[in-house]
Amino acid sequence: MKRIERNRKSLKYTFDFHHPPALKVGLGESFILETEDAPSGTYRTPEDAAQLPAPWYLKHSPPQANPVTGPVFVEGVEPGDTLVVHIEQLELDSQGATYWRPGHKPLGDSAKWRELSTPTLVMGSIQGDDVVMEEAATWEDGKVRRHPLGLRVRKSPFIGTIAVASEREVETSIFGQGSWGGNLDVRDICPGTRVLIPCYHEGGLLYVGDVHACQGDTEFYGTAMEIRSVVTLRCEVIKHKQVAFMRLEKDGSIISLASARPLEEAVWRASIQLMEWLIDEYQCSPREAY
Repeated sequence: MKRIERNRKSLKYTFDFHHPPALKVGLGESFILETEDAPSGTYRTPEDAAQLPAPWYLKHSPPQANPVTGPVFVEGVEPGDTLVVHIEQLELDSQGATYWRPGHKPLGDSAKWRELSTPTLVMGSIQGDDVVMEEAATWEDGKVRRHPLGLRVRKSPFIGTIAVASEREVETSIFGQGSWGGNLDVRDICPGTRVLIPCYHEGGLLYVGDVHACQGDTEFYGTAMEIRSVVTLRCEVIKHKQVAFMRLEKDGSIISLASARPLEEAVWRASIQLMEWLIDEYQCSPREAY
């Protein structure tokens, strides 16, 4: 099976259509991508909490955080098509990390809970179906201090960032979102899901990264349980048709996505696009869809 290994050459920080393909695959052909975690492998032990106040990856432009693996050139895909990505398997590393630092919103500068302004790193080990977080490591007064934590949550892995190269602009993998996908952190982008993405370049130019071992409904403090992974995918194509924004299909549901500011605008767009989807492809009347 074709594979892209995790290395400096295969990791990208932009969804750039100028990047030469790291892999070429045929329609229906399974392939493997090795992904790096969102902090580019920086936090591997509790002692790495010392790097939180001024991490190296934020000193670059664009930031060298949230790396994606690719691009993958899918033969037979052309501009104006919709790429269908089947997520077949997600294998997680044995450990991940979640963290925050001063300024991380919304509570990184809290007056009520001042301890949340302390740079904090939590390592999570994968134990069966769970992610176990035994302690938090903080950076205080020039020292790493360790605090008992004792958290255990159910593992629920998914792909945080998946995209094709956008039409003209070069977007960063950490901040970029659009019809072509991006850093969306949607928990439904998991094994068994089919991801539909409108394509703007020959081959689609698919990028994947930012796998999470678990996450709440959002990254409330800025990160989830970030983790390295090995992802197995397979691609199909819907010729001569573009969806309005990246869509998800599961065995029991369809999911319409949108990204905009303010939040209400994104909800409105996603809802209208879902209505259009139901009307166009499921023979619903506008009244039924509404």
